[in-house]
Amino acid sequence: MSDKLAGKTAVVTGSSSGIGAAIATGFAEEGANVVTNSRAKERAETTAAEIREDGGSAIAVEGDISDPDDVSALVEAAVDEYGSLDIMVNNAGISVIEPAMEMDPEDWQNVIDVNLSGVFYGAQAAGRQMIEQGTGGQIINISSIFGKIGIQGRSPYNASKGGVNNLTRNLAVELAEHDIHVNALAPGFIRTQLDEQTRDSDDRDTVLDEDEWPYYGYDDQHIENRVPLNRFGTLEEMQTVALFLASGDHYTTGEILNADGGWLAFGWGSKGR
Repeated sequence: MSDKLAGKTAVVTGSSSGIGAAIATGFAEEGANVVTNSRAKERAETTAAEIREDGGSAIAVEGDISDPDDVSALVEAAVDEYGSLDIMVNNAGISVIEPAMEMDPEDWQNVIDVNLSGVFYGAQAAGRQMIEQGTGGQIINISSIFGKIGIQGRSPYNASKGGVNNLTRNLAVELAEHDIHVNALAPGFIRTQLDEQTRDSDDRDTVLDEDEWPYYGYDDQHIENRVPLNRFGTLEEMQTVALFLASGDHYTTGEILNADGGWLAFGWGSKGR
């Protein structure tokens, strides 16, 4: 165990699995006190228990981040247990796959409530606490490369992540005077449960036809064909980027940091044959 985050307290929303769980355990390995979160207490406790078993410090707090009262209670729990809040990772998110013209208004609103409003509530509650403490802090919003591009069937998810990007910039400007850095991590395709569910729900033909361009399918071959590094990202790599942002050892705020293997840089869209 290192001590890069020793003495710091971090809240990670949606940390029962995937990127959130990886960030939570990675922070604990660097000495942070970690507050895990999920809508179900037992799911949040799974990650917290893993951290404690490895010698770290963690508590689990249930809460729906689309409810501002739940988010305020989450921050309060962190302060009650550890005395401060230094790092807030707004990670929790959901997705719906459906053509925009067929989208049910309730599905649209659910995604916006969690992915965008939930990030705002988390940043607001954390920002207020950090201002009161007067010692600065780090707010990290988990966005996506889909916040910068269009992909069929993902209108609410993409819109929410685009909103997260500009919200991040705006909060960075407003909170800079308090030495609170606000940045976003925008992953590309990382092997997680949400990623698998998202791709499994795509019903288009995934047989790669080299005579067609661009290749719009979402099986492994299609995705790797559009990533210059030619592979999926790993949870360990997301830990590394999040740790950089959490450390505060940088002159960085208001940035959306892509971790996508070069996907967005590759304007051609497909390596073809």
